[in-house]
Amino acid sequence: MITADLALAGLDEPALVEACLEGRPGAFDLLVERHRRTVYQLCYRFVGNHEDASDLSQDVFLRAFRGLKSFRGQASLSTWLYRIGVNVCLNRVSAKTLPSESIDERQFEDARAQSPDDRLLQEERGARVRAAVAQLPPKQRATLILRMYHEMSHQEIADVLGSSVGAVKANFFHAMGNLKKLLGDDT
Repeated sequence: MITADLALAGLDEPALVEACLEGRPGAFDLLVERHRRTVYQLCYRFVGNHEDASDLSQDVFLRAFRGLKSFRGQASLSTWLYRIGVNVCLNRVSAKTLPSESIDERQFEDARAQSPDDRLLQEERGARVRAAVAQLPPKQRATLILRMYHEMSHQEIADVLGSSVGAVKANFFHAMGNLKKLLGDDT
């Protein structure tokens, strides 16, 4: 069993997808392990809280598992997972109101890291930015999150969203303009 796990660990993405399609035990688990952090981070940027991001991440991987037969390999597996993730998140946030943040998350903060005033100011700014991003139209929101938080290129975003590079650039430009208006920045 250990040698099977080691053999799977050495596989590249296309070979791992093939192993999943063949039904090899542990193959999909390894795929999830390799991509869970980025999928979770993507989901968290959309919903702003741990519980919803965890639920959405599970939904992304469930859909990926069910749809793995249709994965054609024209894009990388991570691009395909980002596309599923963006669609799942956009569906969830369009059905929900503003995200909430668990009070329990504050118990894990290091109080010595910054002064209470600085921490409060940073939290208020973060909340304002998250609320403003949540008000953006879906494609602008997705483009902004993928560009700013996941540092994807315009081409990578176009691949994830299934649009052109020009449309991605336009969405990003409009998202930044709308964000400035929503935040009340004149700069």
